[in-house]
Amino acid sequence: MTGLFLWGNVRDIAELTDVDDPGWPAVLEAVAAGPTECVVLPPDPGVCRATLSQLQVTARSLLGAVVLNSGGMLLHHGWLRVYGGSGDSIAGLAEVNGFPSEADPSWAPPAGLVVAHDVLGGEFALNGMDPARSGRPGEPGQIVYFAPDTLEWETFDGGYSHWLMWMLGGGLAEYYSTVFWPSWQTEVASLGLREGITMYPPLWSAEGASDIAGTSRKSVPMPELVAFHVDTARQLG
Repeated sequence: MTGLFLWGNVRDIAELTDVDDPGWPAVLEAVAAGPTECVVLPPDPGVCRATLSQLQVTARSLLGAVVLNSGGMLLHHGWLRVYGGSGDSIAGLAEVNGFPSEADPSWAPPAGLVVAHDVLGGEFALNGMDPARSGRPGEPGQIVYFAPDTLEWETFDGGYSHWLMWMLGGGLAEYYSTVFWPSWQTEVASLGLREGITMYPPLWSAEGASDIAGTSRKSVPMPELVAFHVDTARQLG
């Protein structure tokens, strides 16, 4: 992941924020023009800048733009939560990834950067420098997805910018078309932004996959849901 985290020469915050051709206007244009409903949450500027300092990406990139200018983004009626530079009702990127409290040149997330979760606990991540060592497919800097219906990692073409623009451009509804159930919007609207939906029978089972609407569903804290998927995948090999 070239340019991510404090590897090599450390750039100060002005070098990261004061750039020609910043990426945020392109994000806002995609939000306004695209078919995917999106709510941009307000940022805490100080926290966003601190998060950007640890990432060491500039605001020219779409990742840097989202981190600097938002407290997160809720896509498709809240189905997907894209993490921003600060958090409140929704977790921020630093919290989700366990950033150190002070910028640390020696620190990086072990497998890569988690950038979003969907309400089923599916996880989008930006691959680290050695994906295979972490049991992930794809190349360094590529977006991958841990799918709750297969308990496996899947690859996406390209990195963060390509992924975000594809989601905003209508790809989200296409990608999740097989897992939406009739009442999903009502159920998602009742969730807290730090909660997800667990199903029984689980989505990865034949029974759950064949009749999602007929599953028993309840809200749980998102970290608990993600941990359950990871533990289940490990147990099932």
